[in-house]
Amino acid sequence: MSNLAYDTEVAGGETSEQDIAAMHALRPIPRISIQAFCETEGVANPVERAGEDRRMAKAHLKVHMGGIPTAIEFYQSAPTPNLILLESRSEPKLLLEQLAQLSEHCDPTSKVVVVGHYNDVGLYRELIRSGISEYVIAPVSMADIVSVVSSIFVDPEAEPIGRSIAFIGAKGGVGSSTIAHNVAWAMSSLFKSEVVVADLDLAFGTANINFDQDPAQGIAEAVFSPERVDEVYLDRLLAQCAEHLSLLAAPSTLERVYDFEPDAFTQLIDIAQRSAPLLVLDVPHVWAGWTKNTLVKADEIVITATPELANLRNTKNLVDMLKRLRPNDPAPKLVINQAGVPKRPEITPSDFSESLGLSPMSVIPFEPLLFGNAANNGRMLGEMDAKSPVVATINEIAHVLTGRSEIKVKKKAGLGNLLGKLSRNKK
Repeated sequence: MSNLAYDTEVAGGETSEQDIAAMHALRPIPRISIQAFCETEGVANPVERAGEDRRMAKAHLKVHMGGIPTAIEFYQSAPTPNLILLESRSEPKLLLEQLAQLSEHCDPTSKVVVVGHYNDVGLYRELIRSGISEYVIAPVSMADIVSVVSSIFVDPEAEPIGRSIAFIGAKGGVGSSTIAHNVAWAMSSLFKSEVVVADLDLAFGTANINFDQDPAQGIAEAVFSPERVDEVYLDRLLAQCAEHLSLLAAPSTLERVYDFEPDAFTQLIDIAQRSAPLLVLDVPHVWAGWTKNTLVKADEIVITATPELANLRNTKNLVDMLKRLRPNDPAPKLVINQAGVPKRPEITPSDFSESLGLSPMSVIPFEPLLFGNAANNGRMLGEMDAKSPVVATINEIAHVLTGRSEIKVKKKAGLGNLLGKLSRNKK
């Protein structure tokens, strides 16, 4: 085990030459949330200074005093961030007991770094075995903090830190984009996690309207100039929609045609996944090489459908195709939207799901006033009416897609002759 501490902090908070040399080769930290719980000013100060460094400009860092006991109390009622940094002066046995208690309140995706005061190889091995990302011995410098965060999140050989979630509608006009944008907003606000929304409908995308944004640049610049795309260039194209939410907006103009090669979005998505923990892909309702590739490579797929026969057919075709293309991945998630339109004959959610062999993640009722007011004001549903049952459903979807809860399976009713009718319509 190596002690990363340089013990070279200069009086007055200036950066030492050793720190400057150590940080020279470090790449920018991606959009992650970090919370530190410190017991001493000697650790809290370099952590705070690390948060002010340009390499940490995209990260959200907050420092609390109190160590692990404070963290345990804090996370009993708050979501855990992407990285928790803990200082502890406790002896090894008590430290392990406290960390075990803290783990009961941590999301499985959260990384943990411990700054300890015991130079104990056995303790280090036990911590790493238990899932701690790194153990650093105090005293620490600003360079130590940035270096250890970089080693976890900026390893060029590591898998992308971000999970991509692709939303697509079974038909046009079913509300897939609206669901995608609101779920992204919910994930960023509920969990304080950095989220990037990419609007892939370059001709008719609505993300800029829904988030009330009018950026001069967006996703088109990245797609039509792939040789320029890197993390720095991508950062320039992002529009900030909320504290933890950024947007790659579509131009939404018809000045040019948008015919893409199958891999047109691959590089952009890969880089975006290295820049933020959650990437929401708003995929238009078209079937082309690039949409197929985007869906195949996504970590999660959400299909939005309305309870009608054409939607059922299209959803079944999508589900069957994606199961063949992604045999080792979970089935797509299903959202039934606009349920209960007055006087409209509808397929019941139980019949809809039984024909697919897929339980819906959520059934969202037809609420034209709430959705219409939100769309016309460029606001999210949660901003318009945080107590609405629809907003509660959106929040549940956010919990499921981030692994914080599971889909509640309901009992299925009889299917009737829907599948027969579908097969007859194909003839």
